[in-house]
Amino acid sequence: MYCKGTLTKSFMKKRYELLIFDWDGTLIDSEANIVSCMKAAMKDLQLPVLGNDEIKNIIGLGLREALTTLYPDIDDTTANQLTDRYRYHFLTSEPSEPFRGVSETLARLNEAQYYMAVATGKGRKGLDKALGATGYGELFHTSRCADETRSKPHPQMLYEILDFLGVETDNALMVGDTEYDINMAKNAGMDSIAVTYGVHDKERLAQCSPTAIIDSFDEIIGWLD
Repeated sequence: MYCKGTLTKSFMKKRYELLIFDWDGTLIDSEANIVSCMKAAMKDLQLPVLGNDEIKNIIGLGLREALTTLYPDIDDTTANQLTDRYRYHFLTSEPSEPFRGVSETLARLNEAQYYMAVATGKGRKGLDKALGATGYGELFHTSRCADETRSKPHPQMLYEILDFLGVETDNALMVGDTEYDINMAKNAGMDSIAVTYGVHDKERLAQCSPTAIIDSFDEIIGWLD
């Protein structure tokens, strides 16, 4: 859905047509839930239960890439079982809440007639559940998940979003909280904003040379203005 709103003067000349957002750690405060569900899946399969920081580090990757990062020697059968158990725990868990200012800011961007999309390491079932729980589904014109295309930091999901919406790379902006998001944008030749309140810290994000770094989601409005 593309909702037409009343444009303020500050939005009349937009540098970008399309804003692409990561989900976990950028829009939604889901870190604790992801870590808890992954640990539960590890216990189900009697695998060594890894620490919070190790699990936190893989948030943003596709699930299969995340598992091979956590357990480099994992075989296909165990990886498939761990995937199934993680998805079970995640899909039956309570929904995580948006970060402060996200709902209001997304509404303002929608009113300003930006195209908006999601590029996430989540699977399709997980994202659809989250879109329904937050009520954000009608705000986004399209989305891509890691189980539908290549995982971050490969730029394929960005290319697919651009192609679907008919937007040029120079007219799109990626917003994310991990080096995987920023490097994906860089690999696509796209500008990016790194948010510092998510998974990866400010110093790590700065090393990826994003176009801008912000500390609160609602700062996007002022930056775009």
